[in-house]
Amino acid sequence: MDMPVNGDTLHRLMKQALDSGTVESVEAAKRLFESYRLSVSIDPADADCPEHQTALLTVVALASRVFLGGVQVSGASGAPLLIRQVGSKSLADEIIQHGGTIASGLGEDPVIYIGGGARPRHNGFALRTHAAGWRGGITPAHSDVEIAGKAPIATATTLSSALAVAEAYFHVSKALPSAGRRTLGMSLWNPNPNVDWRVDDPFEPALKYLPNRIWLIGLGHLGQAYLWNLGLLPYADPSALFLVLQDIDDVTTSTHSTSILTTPSMVGQKKTRVIADWAETRGNSVSLIERYFADDFTRQPLEPAIALCGLDNALGRRALDKVGFDMVVEAGLGRGHQDFQKIRLHVLPGPRKAADIWPVADYANAPVIPDAYQNLVKTGSLDQCGATLLAGKAVGAPFVGMVASCLAVSEILRILHGGRPCQLVDLDLLSVDHRHVVQMAGNNELAQINPGFTEALVS
Repeated sequence: MDMPVNGDTLHRLMKQALDSGTVESVEAAKRLFESYRLSVSIDPADADCPEHQTALLTVVALASRVFLGGVQVSGASGAPLLIRQVGSKSLADEIIQHGGTIASGLGEDPVIYIGGGARPRHNGFALRTHAAGWRGGITPAHSDVEIAGKAPIATATTLSSALAVAEAYFHVSKALPSAGRRTLGMSLWNPNPNVDWRVDDPFEPALKYLPNRIWLIGLGHLGQAYLWNLGLLPYADPSALFLVLQDIDDVTTSTHSTSILTTPSMVGQKKTRVIADWAETRGNSVSLIERYFADDFTRQPLEPAIALCGLDNALGRRALDKVGFDMVVEAGLGRGHQDFQKIRLHVLPGPRKAADIWPVADYANAPVIPDAYQNLVKTGSLDQCGATLLAGKAVGAPFVGMVASCLAVSEILRILHGGRPCQLVDLDLLSVDHRHVVQMAGNNELAQINPGFTEALVS
């Protein structure tokens, strides 16, 4: 029996196809996304490198939620797993855990190459991931561009993966004719658009310090992307990371389409509980809060002073600077079919109060109901109230949240290593080179805080 269509079941990126008028029915959206297939290739020698394994698994975990026709991986079948994952001994097992399949070679599908050198020119879509130091990006696979610098931090590697999956989606969805032909990326140490991410930066520090106390507000799309990046950081002692996990929602069928740590078997369970299991299995310490985030409490001295916010409503965001956090990194994602690929990141405290950044009027507009949902009402699949609720749900893509997560986590890492935080980052994945970045003044109060840290495992 087919699952009913409502706000808890609809795939969040299929919603983009429906809302934009690309398809006229949910069934057509399913057929469209099941026609999307992706190949991922890694040279066997690179498959034995932890940095490339991080890039590969991030690509597979993101792409398997978008390319529903399958994500096939070649070149990884014989490698042991070298990064901190749980339950798998081989890289191939972990690929399968994240929704990929093992293939012996490449077909005609779009392909993402993980690292390595320039490949022969490809008639179709083919690009290559790059990461070094705090910099990550992509180039066409045949490009002879090489990125100089130190071994990459994991966050730069996941940035390259998220940009690669975004580019592949823009290609198959025909959203951007130049997708796959562009060289693009950024530095997480200095995300200003005038910084050439391909050039070695002698001021990039080695990763020595990691946050030891983080408050995660919201455990959906963004919250799970934050944890993915935190979980890949090289903690010398994973139990040194204490997490407060706050959310009220259950996992729904649609959660899997955007949220990288969710599996279908989790549907119906509290997000706090399943994410706590994920973190505790990796050795982290966890405390749970299952209530709405509001300004009706005060952070206690031993609780995390740094918060990563993944809320999708202005009401909660207005309270972010009222409960006693020393630092809040908040990422907002576009909600509609025309702007779902946009990211706006704020770091608090800053020159503007949260209530000024997110005024009440921002969340008072009624949604427009697309024809596809009206058709569901006509056929009796949905009532008018259900159509209105469905129209009000956000479009979402897991690669957008992952790019936002890389920016947000790097704000904390940068402060721990003496760098300047950003006040604002505006980024559209269709035009990454035209992002807008406002850095804090050198004497800002964030430069004076001690967010708490533990030592990184230095290889």
